[in-house]
Order: sequence, then C-alpha cells, then structure tokens
Amino acid sequence: MIPRSPDSTDEKETGRLEAFSDGVFSIAMTLLVLELKVPHGDPGHLVSELLSQGATYVAFATSFFNILIMWINHHALFKQVGRVDHSLLVLNGLLLFGVTFVPFPTELVSEAVGFEDQRIAALVYTGTLIFIAIIFNLLWRYASTRLLSAKADPKIIDAINKQYRFGPLFYVLAFGLAFVNFTASIGICVGLAIFFALPKKTSIEGLE
Repeated sequence: MIPRSPDSTDEKETGRLEAFSDGVFSIAMTLLVLELKVPHGDPGHLVSELLSQGATYVAFATSFFNILIMWINHHALFKQVGRVDHSLLVLNGLLLFGVTFVPFPTELVSEAVGFEDQRIAALVYTGTLIFIAIIFNLLWRYASTRLLSAKADPKIIDAINKQYRFGPLFYVLAFGLAFVNFTASIGICVGLAIFFALPKKTSIEGLE
C-alpha cells in the first residue's frame, strides 16, 4: 500500500517547493527573450535584418514552449504529491538544473543547422533532454511511492505513469539518431514535446 500524507499537511508541505520551482521556471522562460536582438544596421534594411535572425526566433520559441511543457507537467505531478523530504528536494533541484540549461543546447542547435557541427549540437540537445526525462521519472517514481497526497487521484497517477514510461527511451533513440540523421533526431524531440503537451482528460482534471 502506498503511504499517503494527511490532508492537513498537503498545502503546507509542498507549497514552498512549488512556489520556488514556479519562480525558476518563470525566470528561465523570461530570460530567453534576451537572445532576441534589435537590429541596428543601415536604414531601409530592417526587414532583411529581422529575417536574418530566423534561427534565433526558432530557438526562442522552441525553448519557451519546451520549458512551458515541463512546467505544466511539473504542476500536474505536484498536484498529487502531499509532502516533501530531503530526497525529493534534491531530485527537484536536479530537475530545475536541467530546465535552466535548456536554452543553451537549443541555441546551439539553431546556430549549427546546415553546418558540419550540427551532429554535435544535436547530441548536446538530446543529451540534455535525456537528463531531464530521467530526473522527471526519478522524481515521480520516488514521490508516487512515498509522498502522495491523501487526495491523489488513482486515475491521474496511472495516466502520469503511462506518460512517463517510455519518454527516456525515445530520447535515447533521438540521441543515437543524432550520429546519422540530424533531422530525424530533432524531429523525435519535437514529437515528444507535442506528446507531453497534448491534453488528457485525467490530466486536465488534475489541474483544476
């Protein structure tokens, strides 16, 4: 039987950790805009100069939505958690470490597209996502066996288990593909981001 915390401790135990995590997510997302630069070239060339930064716009959008999806899943996960302990704090800290690093490999990929080093960039990018996926899984597996709230919904718990089950394996596949096919590797990562972003009935109920 999975141990659960008393109802009265739920908000007290997790509130501070969630507030801190939300702050890190929001700062990481906000700082992305610093990569966007206002052109200061010759007058009359503004459109061409804006278009020349296309890769930067893609990197900004990709990083923003990747972090947004991670925050949504983090929020859904902690709706089921009733209390925290030292190990959970460490795992959550490692997750936030990965989140704050996301903009770097994303920008690396955007700058390397079409060049010889794009394979290396894809390896760094997919390697980062493997790390985050593993920590997300460890965080959830640990919390779901020790720290669930008394109000946790079994249907939502099952949905999260199913959603997280194969994520790391697909990111490992993307990492391997980076050695032979840059486009396929990044494509798998984009597909996984879309998968984790798709609303599921039980997940939506858990966010209410």
